Amino acid sequence: MTIYATFDSPLGELLLVGEESATANGGTALTSLSVPGQKGGVAVVQDGWRHDPQAFAEIVRQLTSYFDGTLTRFAIEYTAGGTAFQQRVWSALETIEYGTTLSYAQVADLVGIPRTASRAVGTAIGANPLLVVRPCHRVLGANGSLTGYAGGLERKRQLLDLENVRQVTRLR
Repeated sequence: MTIYATFDSPLGELLLVGEESATANGGTALTSLSVPGQKGGVAVVQDGWRHDPQAFAEIVRQLTSYFDGTLTRFAIEYTAGGTAFQQRVWSALETIEYGTTLSYAQVADLVGIPRTASRAVGTAIGANPLLVVRPCHRVLGANGSLTGYAGGLERKRQLLDLENVRQVTRLR
């Protein structure tokens, strides 16, 4: 069964969506974390979904710690979703450390595709259903500019400011 809860955050009210008993320990696997006004495939509460804030208690605890500046890495169970290519790109996002950034071309390098395919990387990043916890906000334009964030560039800047990010981190 699909369950949901909301969380008041500095970015606005986040919508948390998950699948009940989807994890090995019988907990909740997060399937979507979205912000108000998000572009693309934002989750909207559907008939038949059950409101269950308690099921998301650990996720909310981690989000609270992140927004307080005390958590730098999430340990949240979630469902993979997406195409095989999207999953590769999303896995690469998870390697970008707190407080650092990469360019779209650098993410293409991590995925093992030509840098000229950075537009495809951007499309996959734009389809990320787990904003904040899967750190797509840490990907910037090649010149360090804020580009493409489904939650809006203002929110991207908020997240980067929270992490004290000022420029693109160069891969060696």
